[in-house]
Amino acid sequence: MQTVYILNGPNLNLLGTREPATYGTDTLASIEALCRATAAELNIDVEFRQTNHEGEMIDWIQEARHHAQALVINPAAWTHTSVAIRDAVTAIALPLYEVHITNVHKREPFRHHSYLSDVAQGVICGYGLRGYRYALIEAARQHG
Repeated sequence: MQTVYILNGPNLNLLGTREPATYGTDTLASIEALCRATAAELNIDVEFRQTNHEGEMIDWIQEARHHAQALVINPAAWTHTSVAIRDAVTAIALPLYEVHITNVHKREPFRHHSYLSDVAQGVICGYGLRGYRYALIEAARQHG
């Protein structure tokens, strides 16, 4: 069975209470439940994780190369700052789907640049938690 790693970056553990006008009221647990339900529909497995520590994220990305067929990542603030995460995803050579809850292009200018978008199969932003579902559907379709 295909496995997709779904990795979430810093502060996403605060969803539901963090700036609800920007991020909505869905929690990380809501996103995980949606991802698990979508995975069941698609007959795939998911490994769902969140961290506030960049080194741990890199370790998980490297781990994914041995256990996953694709990677869905919401790198959060690391999107705009982390060459190390970019190097990790390019080193493992797994199909990458970048997800953002908000439309980063309608936000502050520093959020318009991503270190990952140009190495991703696709970028999904602005659709709230549904973006994760869309990424999983595409990962299963392309790499299942």
